[in-house]
Amino acid sequence: MAAPPVRQRATYPLLHPLHAILLAFPIALFSAALATDITYLNSAEIQWTNFSQWLIAGGCLMGGLALLWAIVLAARTGGAGRAVLYLLLLAAMFAAGLVNSFQHSRDGWSSVETTGLALSVLSTLLALAAGWVGFSGARPAGERP
Repeated sequence: MAAPPVRQRATYPLLHPLHAILLAFPIALFSAALATDITYLNSAEIQWTNFSQWLIAGGCLMGGLALLWAIVLAARTGGAGRAVLYLLLLAAMFAAGLVNSFQHSRDGWSSVETTGLALSVLSTLLALAAGWVGFSGARPAGERP
């Protein structure tokens, strides 16, 4: 006698495809800013800090747009767990990126040193965590992003 079929939940990402495109920018830009910070610390070539400043500004701009969409998403889902976690991760990423932007506006070595590098690492990890939450997990088949 065959076992009855197991009913599985359909898995869908939390994010709408356009929202996912917005999220791709801060992930890439904050990661690139981290790479340019590391390069600056290894080379002391001041142009790398300029690259970092622009990358962080772009990450904050696009991250802010993704954050606005996440606020709407959390409101539409009625404060569902993953949507709120995603919103909190994006808000923390944006805050860390904004503080990092202020840190990188300082002169040369003092802009990157320990604080700037730590903020770049934090911004990158929060962006990656938000992407992980946004693209993982299951939702009921009838729930739309």
